[in-house]
Amino acid sequence: MSQTDTTAAKTDAQAEIAAFMERARAAQEAINHYTQEQVDALVLAVGWNVVKHKETLARAAVDEGGFGNYESKVMKIRNRVTGTIRDMQGQKTVGVCEELPERGIVKIAKPVGVIAALIPTTGPDATPPVNALAALKGRNAIIVAPHPRTAGTSALAVQLMREGCKKVGAPEDLIQIVTRPSIGKTAELMRQADLVVATGGEAMVKAAYSSGTPAYGVGVGNGVHVVDETGDLDDAAAMIARAKVFDFATSCLADNALVAHASIYASLLTKLMARGGYVLNSDEKAKLQRLMWPTPGQAIPVLDVIAKSASHIAKLAGFAIPQGATFLIVEDDGTGPAHPFSGEKLSVVLAAYRYDGSIAQAVDLVNAITGYQGLGHTCGIHTTNDAHVEALAMGTRTARVMVNQDLNEGAGSPRNGMPYTLSLSCGTWGGNITTENVNVRHFLNYTWVSRLVNPGATPVTDESLFAGHWAAHGR
Repeated sequence: MSQTDTTAAKTDAQAEIAAFMERARAAQEAINHYTQEQVDALVLAVGWNVVKHKETLARAAVDEGGFGNYESKVMKIRNRVTGTIRDMQGQKTVGVCEELPERGIVKIAKPVGVIAALIPTTGPDATPPVNALAALKGRNAIIVAPHPRTAGTSALAVQLMREGCKKVGAPEDLIQIVTRPSIGKTAELMRQADLVVATGGEAMVKAAYSSGTPAYGVGVGNGVHVVDETGDLDDAAAMIARAKVFDFATSCLADNALVAHASIYASLLTKLMARGGYVLNSDEKAKLQRLMWPTPGQAIPVLDVIAKSASHIAKLAGFAIPQGATFLIVEDDGTGPAHPFSGEKLSVVLAAYRYDGSIAQAVDLVNAITGYQGLGHTCGIHTTNDAHVEALAMGTRTARVMVNQDLNEGAGSPRNGMPYTLSLSCGTWGGNITTENVNVRHFLNYTWVSRLVNPGATPVTDESLFAGHWAAHGR
């Protein structure tokens, strides 16, 4: 492309995005006066219209993208949307949202404006609604930037949500999507928006942080599941297998590595095999590695294995698996580039490790695995020993530690109190600004009103602060 063509394309992108932004700002201004009751009614209308058409949306995602499976997507769309709405029920996002009389503080919630939502190709169906519902709860507008590969599915999700807006008399342009998406248009959208939420790969997140606009990003997944010598092996096997095969592991939370105590390692593998796991021999492991990472030093698996069935992957690799096998188990003892199975596999492939000694060795192994890929994301443990939970939580650089659960529940579950989201941040460990599950709280501005609580108070004295230090070390 010539310099002239490049300049013209950039100008066209600026004008197109400016038109989206103009409509979004007008729509957002139209609901700025909404009461909490009106906001909540809008959220319910939009959410229900997605849930009502979940089968259609799930089918579009599978047919267009080729990732995951229909049954899991139907469940994911419903659970993510209804869980997000349930989480936000009762939350005050209009006007005074919190009062702290003992401190003289009143907090007032206000919109951030127009949010740019970057959508991954593996989540074109549920990610737009989850982001949009949180945006609407805060009286914001949102513009979706889809992945080109799955733009049609995201467009359908946006269409369903716009229909929901219309049903309650809200402006449909509160929710829009960039048509004919491109890198240039996405960059321009991020530049013109008030806030960016980037759910996707490392390059996408870095682009968001480089846009000059405040942004929430996510980190690389590579969840590690520890099972110690006290854990319930039947429950552990059930949770690991469920997370590994759900939607063919499109979730960044799905277990990528198992770290099991040597005393229960063999028993756990047997239970995993009973639930659809197939343990590869050394020859099959070598074949699978050549398929998934054909180029030495390659960090991301080839597209052909991402979110595909176990039988599909095995056939491509050149070996057969038993009928009924739903995920592949690869035993390993190392981490880093020379051991690619220690990284995020984005597929129904689970790396299995054993540790012989105390929980400290398991912590070290989790850190080695996530230190290669997945720093700051998620780990879990099956145990009845609270000291082991504390050791894992204190000793690892992970934002979420899931105890006796399916790791996918880290994105919110009826069984726990984690905020529902599809944007899992990883803190500074993973190159993000927060370690939290991104939710409606992050899509609000807050005005703090401060009143005097002690008009006669005087500044703290040096003596009251430093007396102990002076006594021990001198002035």
